[in-house]
Amino acid sequence: QVQLVESGGGLVETGGSLRLSCAASGSIYSINAMGWYRQSPGSQREWVATIASGGSTSYADSVKGRFTIFRDNAKNTVYLQMNSLKPEDTAVYYCNLKTFRGGALSYEYWGQGTQVTVSS
Repeated sequence: QVQLVESGGGLVETGGSLRLSCAASGSIYSINAMGWYRQSPGSQREWVATIASGGSTSYADSVKGRFTIFRDNAKNTVYLQMNSLKPEDTAVYYCNLKTFRGGALSYEYWGQGTQVTVSS
């Protein structure tokens, strides 16, 4: 059983910064990708950023240059550093873990979500 526990959300003013953390526990296959998604009221959940176990990263265009994803493999923890925050970044942010076997998605896990609110 894999659990993802997020922390670091909160209220910040426009232009401010926040760092989200997500700690994974349980039996985690070494070939995986950890990432963040977000969902604002009335909208579908959207992908924000991903980091593979090898360290490669990818970002949604809306956050590129402002957000940085990084991970500590020894702690099975992924972080999302969010700078220059905008009101449109307001959402519940969800941690995501995907494991792969034979090049195919094996399992997918989600955290409980953490609220990020950016005031204008």
